[in-house]
Amino acid sequence: MTSAELAALIQEYFIAQKWTLGIAESCTGGNLAACFTQVPGCSQYFLGSIVAYSNQLKTQILGVNSSLLDQHGAVSGVVATQMVQGALKLFNSEYALAITGIAGPGGASPSKPVGTIWMAVGRQNQVPFVWALQLSGSRQEIIHQSIDAMLLQLWVLIETQKKSMEK
Repeated sequence: MTSAELAALIQEYFIAQKWTLGIAESCTGGNLAACFTQVPGCSQYFLGSIVAYSNQLKTQILGVNSSLLDQHGAVSGVVATQMVQGALKLFNSEYALAITGIAGPGGASPSKPVGTIWMAVGRQNQVPFVWALQLSGSRQEIIHQSIDAMLLQLWVLIETQKKSMEK
């Protein structure tokens, strides 16, 4: 299934549930938001996105704790968690997504090579689902792989929740 097809399925389900979505993204530079906004009718559920590339914006707009940035770096699970929590608060949305990582070709370290990506899916009043990926390829390939992984994981979480509601 393509990203466009997944985005359309997610949109259909979010609208049916009357859910809203906000995004906080860093390494994908707005491309995740663009994936959602390419589907006509997205304004019925998609509230917006903040592209917080700098640590300053992560702290000022998303409320990421600066000491966690200093201790763990922007590319970490704790920062992805705080980004998604900040997006939930900023947008007051039912769901939020967050991505932070190193798309390359620079910016890597021995402990965080190019392709290190942290993602989070958050829902109001629930513990966020946070995970890491190690991707490879060019900068654009890593960005696209990140988006594909986020959409797929969001869809899996929705499907899992849908099945538990049906029981």
